[in-house]
Formats: sequence, structure tokens, C-alpha cells
Amino acid sequence: MKYQFQVIVSLKPGLLDPQGKAIEGSLPAMGWANASNVRVGKHVELVVDAETEAAAVSQVDEMAQRLLSNPVIESYRIVSTAPLPDPRFEDVS
Repeated sequence: MKYQFQVIVSLKPGLLDPQGKAIEGSLPAMGWANASNVRVGKHVELVVDAETEAAAVSQVDEMAQRLLSNPVIESYRIVSTAPLPDPRFEDVS
């Protein structure tokens, strides 16, 4: 079965985020003076084909640890999982 995932990768708390600071500095000039603590990260979407959801989650977790993030400076979270419908079956409701 295929499972869809979203992984959010962000800098660990306490680390400087120059890109986030640049965006935060530009927001007031554009009329958004009420935004603060801007942080920039990565949003990765992927589909994994696995026997079970637990196996798919385990694979995505390993991908995030080994490839999608730098564990020294970044943390990640898997924010959603959803089984994808089998294209062989059509929903006729």
C-alpha cells in the first residue's frame, strides 16, 4: 500500500536563522508589523510503498534522519500520513 507523508525540517531552537531574520525584517515594510519569530525550514512531501503504515513511518523516519535533515543543526517532524487509494478501485459513491 502507498502512504503519503509530509516532513517538516527546521533549525533547532537557539540557532541563528539568517533567512528567517531577513524575512522578518522585510515584513513591516510590507504592512505586516505584527509578525515575529520567523523561522525558515524545509517541507518535504513523499509517497512510500510499504506493507504496513508502521513500516512506511519507520522508513520515512530513517530518511529524515539520514538524508532530509542535518541532525547536528536541524530537527524534523513527520506531520501527516495518509494511505493513498488503490487506483484499481474506483469510488462510485
